[in-house]
Amino acid sequence: MKRLNAPHHWMLHKMGGIYAPRPSEGPHKIAECLPLTLIVRNRLHLARDMREAGMVIRQKNIAVDGKPRMDEGYPAGFMDVLTVAKTNKNYRIMYDTKGRFQLLPIKAEEAQYKLLKIKAITTGEKGIFYGHTHDGRNIRFLDVSIQTSDTIKFNLKTGEVSEVAKFETNALAQVTAGKNCGRIGKIAAVTKYDGSHTMVQLVDSEGQKFITRQDNVFVLGKEKSLVSIPSANGVRANITKNRELRLKSLEKQHKQE
Repeated sequence: MKRLNAPHHWMLHKMGGIYAPRPSEGPHKIAECLPLTLIVRNRLHLARDMREAGMVIRQKNIAVDGKPRMDEGYPAGFMDVLTVAKTNKNYRIMYDTKGRFQLLPIKAEEAQYKLLKIKAITTGEKGIFYGHTHDGRNIRFLDVSIQTSDTIKFNLKTGEVSEVAKFETNALAQVTAGKNCGRIGKIAAVTKYDGSHTMVQLVDSEGQKFITRQDNVFVLGKEKSLVSIPSANGVRANITKNRELRLKSLEKQHKQE
């Protein structure tokens, strides 16, 4: 894959080379994933180059959702839990307010589960319901009350569903695609259009309203999020706030010098 064609949320410098690692086939799409080699080298800083990153991965030091992965191009995506074996540190892949992947440090207790969005529901043999999730899982014996766009709390060790967050008004949700990707807010209204997409209006903690498609909405919980969220709480800063934050960071750099 050419580096210039890589997704922007990989945050690769265009002068860093000609090519970028191509993700392998897996649970997430190319535009919605981050290869393990880039995570080890660019995000966790456990390697200086791709060769060292490959050695770290092949030695089973990186586990995704509790399973060691030896594929250097394994596609890790939204809500996946990363565990570094030798440091015993856990991370959850989330979106920041600018739609870029962020490794959020989490505790060992929280690393035992993840949230899954139900993309589709089918009926198999003997009337058994199957739930197809956003990360490619097929969950059998799904409860009848669970519908598409709902979110389930999935235990990675036992494979059980412990809690369900319904897609409904006043539910806390995050946008996972589009120009509002990464923003978090409560669902205010759902509008259905004949022959078009169903649009969802959300309101963040500061009262800012934004609209996106229903397919881009990932429910995090009823009133509070079932998992830890970034420190910004999904509130996107405007131009003036971004300027103030940059000035503060520059002042800290000058004081350190």
